[in-house]
Amino acid sequence: MTGTERQAPPSGTVAPFEPLLDIQLQLLIRLLEAEPRSSLPITLHIPGGLVHGDLITQQAWKADWAQSVRQLGGRGAQLLAEFPETVDRSLDEVIGEEAPEHLPRWIHLRDATLAGAEGPFTVPAWRGRLADVSGWSLTRPK
Repeated sequence: MTGTERQAPPSGTVAPFEPLLDIQLQLLIRLLEAEPRSSLPITLHIPGGLVHGDLITQQAWKADWAQSVRQLGGRGAQLLAEFPETVDRSLDEVIGEEAPEHLPRWIHLRDATLAGAEGPFTVPAWRGRLADVSGWSLTRPK
């Protein structure tokens, strides 16, 4: 067998697959990263209903997360506020600089309103899997 041929999975196993992600939404997120202080109004259709807010970069989301968690106060607030940044640093150490650059797999919103069966509620910083987005629009409901 040459290096380019793929072997079929053993009988009775299911081959892993990745969900189809919207390339246009991924590229929109990547475009936003070129101007980190920018945001765009967006509405997303997700399995639980609709979520709308301002589309922001992951870096902006981490800052918003830290600010909202610090407002909670308490002994663990500072540790929890730094959690996303700590995770990213740890991943960078494990993966290293030679890791290939991938298109985003997560989407981040500021002042997100979730409208599902339980009624709407707003959160200051929201993060969701792009694989769960089945539709989107660059607008917010009125």
